[in-house]
Amino acid sequence: MTTTPEHDERIAKMTFASVYPHYVTKVEKKGRTKAELHQVIEWLTKFDSNHIQDLIDAQVTFETFFDRASLNPNAHLIKGVICGYRIEDIETPLTQQVRYLDKLIDELAKGRQMEKILRTPSA
Repeated sequence: MTTTPEHDERIAKMTFASVYPHYVTKVEKKGRTKAELHQVIEWLTKFDSNHIQDLIDAQVTFETFFDRASLNPNAHLIKGVICGYRIEDIETPLTQQVRYLDKLIDELAKGRQMEKILRTPSA
């Protein structure tokens, strides 16, 4: 499924700070913690909690957020449908990266085990 240029532009210009409180609310409402949310964000981006807060304070866009991120080499293992789009079929890299984050947060909120969310190989 191809996203529209307008859709991609809207995502690129959205600030991480505007969405972050919704992420926190979503996971806490389902009994998960802010620390677990940060663990998921750190796995995907390599941003620790202090860096996440700095990015929020700086009001960076998702474009800047992912430009500064070091995406986890296993991010391509994140598959499924989010917001009506099959993640692995999204052609615009930034939109796909934002949807990776959305999918991980959805999995956290749904109570999935952290090892599965973080795509940890079975021992």
